[in-house]
Amino acid sequence: MDYPHQPEHVTLVITHSVLADKQQEYERWLEAIMPEAALSLGHLGVNVLRPVHGEMTYTVLIRFDNLVNLYHWIKSDRRKARIAELAPLLSAQEHIELRPGAAFWFTPTSAAHPAPARWKQFLVTLAVIYPSTNLVPWFWGLLLPAAKGTHWGHLLNDASVVALVVFLWMPTVTRLLKNWLSPQR
Repeated sequence: MDYPHQPEHVTLVITHSVLADKQQEYERWLEAIMPEAALSLGHLGVNVLRPVHGEMTYTVLIRFDNLVNLYHWIKSDRRKARIAELAPLLSAQEHIELRPGAAFWFTPTSAAHPAPARWKQFLVTLAVIYPSTNLVPWFWGLLLPAAKGTHWGHLLNDASVVALVVFLWMPTVTRLLKNWLSPQR
């Protein structure tokens, strides 16, 4: 069934503030719910942004091909059962946002600021990713030379790049360039 005016896909952005002594249980909960979500019609993938620097906030990005399939997953008995297990693991209620399309950093905040042209999204993303993927390995190579070329060194580099992009660079750059990205009409 085709639904007009739907984005290419939708991303469910879920934020969980996990209790410090429940992190291992939460990780087991994630290991159980992610394969269940993957069985749902239209599931396109999931990314988990784990806490850094002693924080206890997880961000889970779940992508579906359309809003209808996402809705079916959200309302499914499997998800409801897993969500019932979640409350004792969290220090606050989960926060959920729905973001259309692939580049949720570029979601318009109002009708006066439409989504930016894809070429602008590409340039901003490249401007953030390229220096990060070059500077982070250089930095960790100086600080931890034994990590260079190892699996845990790659993990450290990747985790650092993702954390910088998600929590620092993209929010800052998109805020600074908002008038260029989506000029008011």
